Amino acid sequence: MTDLELRHLAAMAAVVEEGSFGRAAARLGYTQSTVSQQIAALERSVGGPVFDRPGGPRPVRITPLGAVVLEYGRELLAKAAALAEAVDRFRAGDGRIDIGTFQSVSAVILPVVVRRLRDEHPGCDIRLSEEEPEAPRIGDLDLLFYDGPLDGSLDGDVEHVKLLDDPYLLVAGRDTFPGRSVPLERLDGAPLVAWPSTCDQPRVEEAFTRAGANPRIVFRTAGNETLLSMVRAGMGSAVLPWLAVRAAGAGSDDRLRVHELRPAIPPREVRLYWRAGRTHSPLAARAIEIAVEVASGLAGEPILGHSGPAG
Repeated sequence: MTDLELRHLAAMAAVVEEGSFGRAAARLGYTQSTVSQQIAALERSVGGPVFDRPGGPRPVRITPLGAVVLEYGRELLAKAAALAEAVDRFRAGDGRIDIGTFQSVSAVILPVVVRRLRDEHPGCDIRLSEEEPEAPRIGDLDLLFYDGPLDGSLDGDVEHVKLLDDPYLLVAGRDTFPGRSVPLERLDGAPLVAWPSTCDQPRVEEAFTRAGANPRIVFRTAGNETLLSMVRAGMGSAVLPWLAVRAAGAGSDDRLRVHELRPAIPPREVRLYWRAGRTHSPLAARAIEIAVEVASGLAGEPILGHSGPAG
């Protein structure tokens, strides 16, 4: 039945529902002869008559073969209609998007992206996953936020847009260090709570060494909020990127004080990745646009005082 077409099935269903070729033609916007031609093509495709045609004013009657064709034909028509609706929704941006993220982006950038996508496309399906392995993979994700270069060899070629430089700041107890900035050498021997030795943390600790500082790491955890809770408890200070500091509201916490470091530790780069050569869905393309807009706004804020990276 390689010659079977959906329009032939639609004509058959209309004839059954209207009871005549003439009324079916009027409903479909065809001439009666066009409907007759479509039914004839359907009958050639299935190898037999699908209607008995008594002639005159009497309604046409479906044949046993026609009943079989109609049963499955209606299923095909329904699936075709669902497909057309899904394609229309996809083109309108109401499809599905899978995004990988990490905690400080999840707290600062991603909520704005999600809210705006949902406002613009109420029917969209957004799936988020937050993992911070040493070697993240895009896999089946449409987009992946990551704070540094991504090893494309694990997933094939990748492309990205850099969103912002995220400078490192010192968060300490209110009276631990005087002044706006703190020399890195002042951290020599000082108690510090820190991330585990993964991701960007080794590079941060290398900066301590270059400055002649050897802080005492008294606690390690991947949780930014937990680190800041330990700073509040007096366990030690923490060196964290600005996004994490801003997300936790540390700059407005009377128990804490946020300092610049001198010399500055090279900032981490927050990037948004996707597979190279992948055609973006309208939803993914819009998510990239929004993320770039949000990051641009953040980059214009001052570093200290509930603040953000200046570049």
